[in-house]
Amino acid sequence: MQRAILAVLLALLALGGHARADNFPSRQITMIVPFSAGGPTDAMARILAERMRSTLGQNILIKNVSLGVGRVMCNTFRIAALRPR
Repeated sequence: MQRAILAVLLALLALGGHARADNFPSRQITMIVPFSAGGPTDAMARILAERMRSTLGQNILIKNVSLGVGRVMCNTFRIAALRPR
């Protein structure tokens, strides 16, 4: 019985297909910074974006959003979730 189970498991491993993954990320990345441009948070985001760009090989767009940060961020995330990919 154990040999039969072992044989089935080995057959599944040997015959199992390999899944092909897409390159991730495949599109430009938008980083939302909840403060105005030119401040320390913006500078840190730009440093982080440069590192991400070199690691991921994808462009990083920095979008500075100020004024009503909480409401703007909630709307931005909701719209991003509804946008077709």
